[in-house]
Amino acid sequence: MVVALRVAAAVFLVGLLFAPAAAETFRKLSGAQIRGRFVGMDMSDGVHWRDSYGRDGSLASLSMGKRRSGKWHVEKDQLCIDLGTESGGCYEVWIAGAKVEFRREGFEGSILEGELAKPATANQTAKGKHP
Repeated sequence: MVVALRVAAAVFLVGLLFAPAAAETFRKLSGAQIRGRFVGMDMSDGVHWRDSYGRDGSLASLSMGKRRSGKWHVEKDQLCIDLGTESGGCYEVWIAGAKVEFRREGFEGSILEGELAKPATANQTAKGKHP
């Protein structure tokens, strides 16, 4: 019985040591925080699409091999995107580390999920190190 308890305790402790760190909690960004995080950055799902947020408000989008260009701006603590399609609009921005979610009030869940990163250099892209 004592041996079984010791084994159970050891297994429990090992589980604690190798358990992943608690996930970061998403928090809503203000307009100033959105500007600070998105200017000059890329947002991507890592596979299918990547949006590049220019310092001048330009937006370059690559989705499933199709390139589009548009504009972005911040309005009333929301990120507004105009790609000239039905996929544009204004969104609340929620962030946890590099993970980003676009949300809309009254809509359950996120509209779009991705990660923010500095743009890849041409050399990294050629080597397949960037989506």
